[in-house]
Amino acid sequence: MEELAYLEKTAEEIEKIASNFGLDFFPIRFEICPAEIIYTFGAYGMPTRFSHWTFGKAYHKMKTQYDYNLSRIYELVINTNPCYAFLLEGNSLIQNKLVIAHVYGHSDFFKNNWHFKNTNRQMLETMSVHAQRIDEFSFRYGKEKVEKFLDAVLSIEEHIDPFAEWIKEQKAEKKVKDVMTPYDDLWQEINPIKREKEKEKKPEKDLLGFIGYNGRYLEDWQREIIFMVREEMEYFWPQLKTKIMNEGWAAYWHIRIMRELDLTEVESIEYAKLNAQILHPSRYSINPYLLGLKIFEDIEKRYGREMIFEVREIDSDQSFLRNYLTKELVEELDLYNFQKVGSEWRVTEKAWEKVRDNLVLTLNNCGFPYIEVTDGDYAKNGELYLKHRFEGIELDIYYLEKTLPYVFELWGKPVHLETVVDRKNVLFTYNGEKHQRKLIEKSG
Repeated sequence: MEELAYLEKTAEEIEKIASNFGLDFFPIRFEICPAEIIYTFGAYGMPTRFSHWTFGKAYHKMKTQYDYNLSRIYELVINTNPCYAFLLEGNSLIQNKLVIAHVYGHSDFFKNNWHFKNTNRQMLETMSVHAQRIDEFSFRYGKEKVEKFLDAVLSIEEHIDPFAEWIKEQKAEKKVKDVMTPYDDLWQEINPIKREKEKEKKPEKDLLGFIGYNGRYLEDWQREIIFMVREEMEYFWPQLKTKIMNEGWAAYWHIRIMRELDLTEVESIEYAKLNAQILHPSRYSINPYLLGLKIFEDIEKRYGREMIFEVREIDSDQSFLRNYLTKELVEELDLYNFQKVGSEWRVTEKAWEKVRDNLVLTLNNCGFPYIEVTDGDYAKNGELYLKHRFEGIELDIYYLEKTLPYVFELWGKPVHLETVVDRKNVLFTYNGEKHQRKLIEKSG
């Protein structure tokens, strides 16, 4: 109890230091949890999310790595108002001091970055309602049937467009319909502007939303699940867009806050070791803590501290790297492009601009393939035609052919996907029984 009281006092001190630095954060609720709980939250993304076998798979992978001391989650912070932060039981006092300082950086970022402006800050409650509804569906229609449908929905959960205007219009229209008079449908029939707009066809990025609104063979409960999953993905999307910035911002501030604390010599040594582990570069992947921190520090050095607050407010990872990853930083961090050549991994490029541009390219659409719906009535038979917006990175064919049957299950008709393989346009089709692929001949 004495240690807990000391930690509470330290948290108050850190909050005051963070405020004095100019950080603007949500109220934060800290809770100490055992490893099993922390890793459950980490696998599910939230404490109140619905159950699914894929989350259990992620939990066992993360927990095994923890058990064998291969990785460790020191904290989990939830983007809500108030903000919830879960600390790992067994952390030392200095570990918790660093984590608490880190959390205040995250909360400031959540509150002030532009990409989070439309975030549902009550998502804990929303996900709890979703979980309850899915449990009801499992009881009513059978757990196996509901889980099988969830498999299909989760296979394309990343394919949304948080800024799709037509989705917002559909939601607004539904609200209007709830209060319509018996004569409003007559106005809709004679409204030529609305009819013409409905005739327009343009590529649609929000595959999940498109299927949810236009799927002809979906039952009401299935449609509801689609939009619950879409709403949850919409919540996570800004975090995917700003991973490097968010972690770099939190690292930047935990370093400066820790300097203001009156640490003992022993604590200083432990902190130095822990901080070095967090910022240790990886040979095979980007360490977002390190990269984000170095860029923010470089911005401050070149433009002053006010500029880092401005960047924190308006940028995403792509613009952050494109605008502020310099030649000097690429060389200091020893960044390079590499790929598998035959059976070996080889460095293929070290020119700083190409390294930067490749990093930016990999962050397009949060790192997911950009798939568009181009026709929901292909062949005049209700078939679904999708097109991959190819930007130099080919799709994984194995994954593609594993996913198309899930899309077929949701749509109920043959599904086609056009993409580029070995510089040739190829059409992949799944008709409910077998896969087909054919070259697309370019006209002219």
